[in-house]
Amino acid sequence: MSSSTMTATPVMTGARRRLKLFLFVIVLFMSWALYVLIVQHGQLNDRSGQLHEVNQKLTDAQAKNEALKQQVARLNDDEYLGQIARKEHGLGLPGEFQIEKE
Repeated sequence: MSSSTMTATPVMTGARRRLKLFLFVIVLFMSWALYVLIVQHGQLNDRSGQLHEVNQKLTDAQAKNEALKQQVARLNDDEYLGQIARKEHGLGLPGEFQIEKE
C-alpha cells in the first residue's frame, strides 16, 4: 500500500503539469498587466503636465480678456477719449490753449 501512495500516478503527473502551465499563464498575464500599468502611469503623468500648462495659458488668456474688456469699456467713455486726445496727441477743445512743458 505504501508503495502505491509514494509513486506518482499518471493522474497526479497530469495535474501537476496543468498546474505548472496555469501558473505560467498567470505569471505571463500579471507581467503584461504590470507593464501596461507602468506605461499608462507614465502617459498619465505626461497628460497631467500638459493639462497644467494649458490651464495656465487659459488663466492668462482670461486675465488678458478681462483687461481688454475694461479697456473697451473705458474707450466708450467720451471723457476718457478726451483725456487720451489731450495727453498723447496734443489735441484740445476749441478755445483751449495748449501749454507745452519743456
